[in-house]
Amino acid sequence: MHRAMGFATLVLVTLAPLLIVVAAADPLVGGGFALWLVDGMDLSGRSAQVLSQVFSPPRKVVGSTSVLGGVLLAVFGVAFGGSVQNAYERVWRLPSGPWHRIWRQAVWLCALIVYLYAQVQTRTAVAGTYRMLISVAIGVLFFWWGQYFLLGHQVRWRLLLPGAIATMIGLVGLRAFSFLVFTPLIVTNAVSYGAIGTILVVESWLIGAGFVVYGGALAGHLFCDRAGHLLGHPEPPRG
Repeated sequence: MHRAMGFATLVLVTLAPLLIVVAAADPLVGGGFALWLVDGMDLSGRSAQVLSQVFSPPRKVVGSTSVLGGVLLAVFGVAFGGSVQNAYERVWRLPSGPWHRIWRQAVWLCALIVYLYAQVQTRTAVAGTYRMLISVAIGVLFFWWGQYFLLGHQVRWRLLLPGAIATMIGLVGLRAFSFLVFTPLIVTNAVSYGAIGTILVVESWLIGAGFVVYGGALAGHLFCDRAGHLLGHPEPPRG
């Protein structure tokens, strides 16, 4: 839970500004970052409108972002990738990677943006059961590859697949929970507290997302451990 709260804070403070600029620069997706949140939280109707009013920036946000500002946003986004990498290393009891592997965090960040973009595109291109299956398949592939890439190929592919599957199962469950709980909560909080109430609900959802991302990787490690798949997987010396 401690890491999940850190995950939510980093997303809101470091990753969200970068995603807002990237989404505003995309001419194909008019909803931008707000549409990504609406899709992830499975919102609709009044709750989706309230969220869009808070997180939809004007188109001039791209022109008003300086080169230095863009570089700082990218650096902050890479820092978020480093936090996720460190959590995966702790799950698999691996030493922290050297500083010169920061390029892996940058590549993973770009892949994350592409993954979020693909999820929104499936929302508009495909519907129903086919959309759900495509979304789950893309998610499993991303989290499967993401763990392998951030860990520097130190863990075998087959050992990381259960964690990727567990992560997507958790995200599907979080999506259903969000539809039942957060959809009406956003509207009531917006009426009671204004924009800050909406942000608090989004932060709560991000804590749940962080819990699922890290908890899924941990569940995959525990599954492999209980099934005896880690017997041939050497661990680094301790101490």
